[in-house]
Amino acid sequence: MMIKTIGVVGAGSMGAGIANLAALNGFNVVLRDIKDSYLEGAMARINKFMSKSVERGKMTEEQKQETLSRIQTTTKLEDLKDVDVVIEAVLEDLDLKKEVFSQLDEIVREDVIITTNTSSMSITEIAAATKRPDRVAGMHFFNPAQLMKLVEIVRGYETSDDTVSTLKALSVQLKKEVVEVKKDTPGFIVNRIMIPQFIEAIRLLEEGVASAEDIDKAVKFGLNYPMGPFELQDYAGVDIGYHVMEYFNNEFNDPRFAPPLLMKQMMRAGRFGKKSGAGFYDYEEKKELVKK
Repeated sequence: MMIKTIGVVGAGSMGAGIANLAALNGFNVVLRDIKDSYLEGAMARINKFMSKSVERGKMTEEQKQETLSRIQTTTKLEDLKDVDVVIEAVLEDLDLKKEVFSQLDEIVREDVIITTNTSSMSITEIAAATKRPDRVAGMHFFNPAQLMKLVEIVRGYETSDDTVSTLKALSVQLKKEVVEVKKDTPGFIVNRIMIPQFIEAIRLLEEGVASAEDIDKAVKFGLNYPMGPFELQDYAGVDIGYHVMEYFNNEFNDPRFAPPLLMKQMMRAGRFGKKSGAGFYDYEEKKELVKK
């Protein structure tokens, strides 16, 4: 199947990044969200990202404008009726995703593959909301989607080989490195490894073993990671990590994955990371919030 137009549902940080990535690589994009203000914010972030590329000499102003011209925004899900593939990037809420997939199933052509950018949830359960479970799969990008090289292609129970092959080829066109997740397991590969690391880092902090800053420093310089666990959680969203931990705990029925008490306290305090101005660190005063 020839893919020319990609539909992206959800214009948050991931959806906007995926839309930008697709347009940068020559695809037409239909970007949908429920409010014009969300779409305007997404386009502003996309414009800002590419303006920095222009400043650094990585693209011309003409190339930036051409890329922007390939992105159509809409608040109507029906406007995705002619796309060739869909990438869903709404909130990490299973019921919401199932509702979106059920609606998309009635709108897009029968041959269209519908993918989800979920970082941890069941592809099989999401696919069951459609009449095409063989053409549903996970297509998990990493933030920022324009820069991070990896895409996890995740099989649901009924995902076909043709669907996986098509998505792998699309990922290569998007200039990504691809890994195939052969079994639908919570967290797939990356988050299955990363979430336990987050939990252990938070426990070290709770126990007073070291400060958040020193734990971050130890991981960066001891393991050669680009970001420490607290920097990364603040960047990605403390709330997102919390919900993934809860999902793991429920799916695996294993208390090892339960969110630590400190995470619960931060959720109650609205400390969701950089997007809220404070997480494990205070981004206004540049000082550590959580000290032992």
